[in-house]
Amino acid sequence: MFADRAKIFIRSGKGGDGHISFRRELYVPNGGPDGGDGGRGGDVIFEVDDGLNTLQDYRHCRKYAAKDGEPGGKRRCHGRDAEDIILKVPEGTVIKEAESGRVIADMSGENRRQVILKGGKGGIGNQHFATATMQVPKYAKPGQPAQELWVNLELKVIADVGLVGFPNVGKSTFLSRVSNARPKIANYHFTTLNPNLGVVDLEGAGGFVIADIPGLIEGASEGVGLGHEFLRHIERTKMMIHVVDAAGSEGRDPVEDVYKINEELRNYNTQIAERPQVIAANKTDLIYENGSESPLKRLKKEFEPQGIRVFPISGATGAGIRELLYYVSGELEKLDSAPIVFQQEYFPEEELLYVDLPYTVEKEEDVYVVEGPKIEKMLGYTNLDSEKGFAFFQKFLKDTGILADLEAAGIQEGDTVRMYGLQFDYYK
Repeated sequence: MFADRAKIFIRSGKGGDGHISFRRELYVPNGGPDGGDGGRGGDVIFEVDDGLNTLQDYRHCRKYAAKDGEPGGKRRCHGRDAEDIILKVPEGTVIKEAESGRVIADMSGENRRQVILKGGKGGIGNQHFATATMQVPKYAKPGQPAQELWVNLELKVIADVGLVGFPNVGKSTFLSRVSNARPKIANYHFTTLNPNLGVVDLEGAGGFVIADIPGLIEGASEGVGLGHEFLRHIERTKMMIHVVDAAGSEGRDPVEDVYKINEELRNYNTQIAERPQVIAANKTDLIYENGSESPLKRLKKEFEPQGIRVFPISGATGAGIRELLYYVSGELEKLDSAPIVFQQEYFPEEELLYVDLPYTVEKEEDVYVVEGPKIEKMLGYTNLDSEKGFAFFQKFLKDTGILADLEAAGIQEGDTVRMYGLQFDYYK
């Protein structure tokens, strides 16, 4: 079975703890602090592998964890940084936070490699805490905790044009004739059980990539049949070729078929339904005049006033296909050439800071001191030198209730706040 979805658990490495130790020298009974720093935890990195075209590997193994950083040692020895874990995926894979469904990364286009979860920074040893008044510090900073997340992987094929239509209307035959793809072809419903990609080369015109999306049925947008299994693969396409059985060889009305499939597209994603499309009226070699209005005339009369061109073709004989392909190539040139990429909506570094970790707000003489794992984690992952980082810092203080707790403790404008190595004056 074609594997285009997987749910996996990922975890970055914890930072190694800083070490507490003191020099031991002959005739020096109380040597100074020499505890080393901990190593960095491993990152979780996703990387595009051009040799992959499914997510099959992630169906068998569902948990992936990077190593933790080594703790620091005595004599100022720095703990070893952990190796990153690199997860290979096919191009077009979209990584989403499992619970909310928000996009973390789209591994397509120029995005070939992305760090999804950063490993924790190593804690600093007690050598860094020596001062004139504290010459024997018995405190070292612990390594930052690991980040962990359940994510959904979804493969959305990368193609310029999608072939849509009911089962058995001839999409696979059409694709095999116009491109280098060689899909399996047979005469029964749901013949195609996975998307097939083909490259169309045209003399004197721009080529394009075309995807044969397995046949849809009514209710596909609600998950009926194999609908949801395949509809995701047309999300990147810029244009649709809507293939219909113009001859009605299975007793279907081609005009009704177009409306029904478009309704399924609209129910799944209104943006997809609004993209340009052209109708390929297939199996014209099987049409026999019987005195009633030609099905081709009915299709043209119904849809061309709506701006949808109708091309009579025959996948069996090749008739009309050349004209259709050149028209599609010309229409694609009018559209934005940039690939359709899904923008990031979920930012693990920021979101995972809001886990329920404790903190304390206390007043020491004239300084308000805020400490706790939540604060350490936030400061470790935030660049306060940047405008964006400082804005996030302010939002963090407000959203987590720290500002409210400071005000409850009696802080006034101009008072000093200290958070580990950070010190600033409070102003509303």
